[in-house]
Amino acid sequence: MKIFSAVRTGLIALVALAGLSTASRADSGWVTLTIYKAGWIIGGSGGSGVLEFHGRRYPLSTGGIDYGLVFGGSKTVLRGRVSNIWRPSDVAGVYGAAGAGLAVGSGARAIVLTNQKGAVLELSGRQVGLLANVDLSGLAITLK
Repeated sequence: MKIFSAVRTGLIALVALAGLSTASRADSGWVTLTIYKAGWIIGGSGGSGVLEFHGRRYPLSTGGIDYGLVFGGSKTVLRGRVSNIWRPSDVAGVYGAAGAGLAVGSGARAIVLTNQKGAVLELSGRQVGLLANVDLSGLAITLK
């Protein structure tokens, strides 16, 4: 009888732990962003995009400021994964980066960014235009 009781208690504890670990996992989705960037010393960027999360599409808006050596203008289309989110609103926030780049004509671009809520964007795509930069930049994403 004691063995049966111990096995039953162990199984209940195992099922409870399995349920807790499944419930505490963040989820992921897919993001597409089109960003237009221009500047001379101080630059700005703006654009739009879409978050695909749990079979639904959520429109996004982007904007940002760059400071440093910025010259020119470009259009970048980025696609990739967003992870560590619980709900669509977790994608909204400010993402910061320091970087350097040169785009003449068309080129590839890849970036990994994190916001204050812990959402992680892993994006890659194509950049078209004439842009030289060595700067600190911030990108704000909001749900429309």
